[in-house]
Amino acid sequence: MEVLSGLSLEEIENITNAFGASKYRAKQIHNWIYTKSVSSFDEMTDLGKDFRQTLKDNFLITDTKVVSKQVSSDGTIKYLIEYPDGERVETVLMRFDNRANLTACVSSQIGCAVNCSFCATGKQGFKRNLNYKEIIEQVLTIQRDTKLKVTNIVFMGQGEPLLNLDNVLKALEIFNNDFRIGARRITISTSGIIPQINHLAELNLQSTLAISLHAPNHSIRCKIMPIEKKYPIDELKKALINYVDKTGNRVTIEYILIHNLNDTFESAKELAFFLKDIKCNVNLIPYNPVTETGYKKPLKNDIMKFKYILEHSGKKVTVRLERGADIDAACGQLSGKVNNLKG
Repeated sequence: MEVLSGLSLEEIENITNAFGASKYRAKQIHNWIYTKSVSSFDEMTDLGKDFRQTLKDNFLITDTKVVSKQVSSDGTIKYLIEYPDGERVETVLMRFDNRANLTACVSSQIGCAVNCSFCATGKQGFKRNLNYKEIIEQVLTIQRDTKLKVTNIVFMGQGEPLLNLDNVLKALEIFNNDFRIGARRITISTSGIIPQINHLAELNLQSTLAISLHAPNHSIRCKIMPIEKKYPIDELKKALINYVDKTGNRVTIEYILIHNLNDTFESAKELAFFLKDIKCNVNLIPYNPVTETGYKKPLKNDIMKFKYILEHSGKKVTVRLERGADIDAACGQLSGKVNNLKG
């Protein structure tokens, strides 16, 4: 049966028209799916009983299952969801004290081909892209379970979003139009796929572009990010400057701090010099432990020294709050336990 989640209002209108129902009924169905996030047709109480039965006989609201749900001590929730073909992916809801924002960290691929050495996802290899409906289904899963409205989206889950850009852009359109989430509340993160960054510059979207840089030079980046060999850091810098020039948007530089690897005084000075011509903010991310990497968390004192050097160069710098580390839901930890749960 056809799944209604992921359909636009116009597509739902085509369905209601085929069953002799009005466009108003389509708007009601659309509202139940995207605003009220219901999981059954019986919950659509402003539709007639017979029409609800017709919908049940011919359609599904979703064909995605929640395999497991883990709740962190800080309120972060991680979901392992399964698609009809049996493949599974993780998505995370992050909540922050004293903020109304509810941020969904969504995955764009099952597995990842980029294989950064500090990330659990890459250790599984790449399996397939998610289609746009499978991406938005992650947010709907969160909303159905929590009965809360997601306000922000970050494409920072499993996979490299710019290697699945068509589906990511289609999902972004639905988040804008159907979920009513503004483009500026959506962040697309990439390890640095230069041709796609240039394409995004031409599209001139208002969403935020985040770059997983994680090193101040080619040598260190090669050690931790194999993508550096294909898209070197100096060429990436040119693409970022072009992106800023074309869009006028400030980019976010993400930088994982790994003890005694890229968190040194020298690395901070080199990073500050590298970023001086780029209109950007910097988000420092203390490394979150992943088994079998051999990497260690940075010392708090080293984090603050690194932050001070970048701030002194004129950049706005934040240190990311650690969310969900106790359930392997923090940055770099997603998919660490998927294999253990599958079966």
